[in-house]
Amino acid sequence: MAMRTGSEPTTARSSLRLRLWLSVWGLAWAVLGLTAFTLTGRPGWAAACGVLLVLVLVDLAVIVHRIHQGPRYQPGRTVPPHGAGHGRRRWYGD
Repeated sequence: MAMRTGSEPTTARSSLRLRLWLSVWGLAWAVLGLTAFTLTGRPGWAAACGVLLVLVLVDLAVIVHRIHQGPRYQPGRTVPPHGAGHGRRRWYGD
């Protein structure tokens, strides 16, 4: 079992590319739902799909912005998730 260091929120990584593709999938379904419910005369469901569409577009904008920030904010596999020397046990008097 791995020991928790307490710095997980600062060293956590997000799979932005996975979030991007999931948002694209949600975008397709929101557009499809909005179109279908508008054509069938269901304004309540069409409005719900419209709200979902706006949320997906905002999420996509945030994801694309973070991807474009570069490797400093979205490190690749060769960049360690924490600073050098992190996790080294320090004994009293060391």
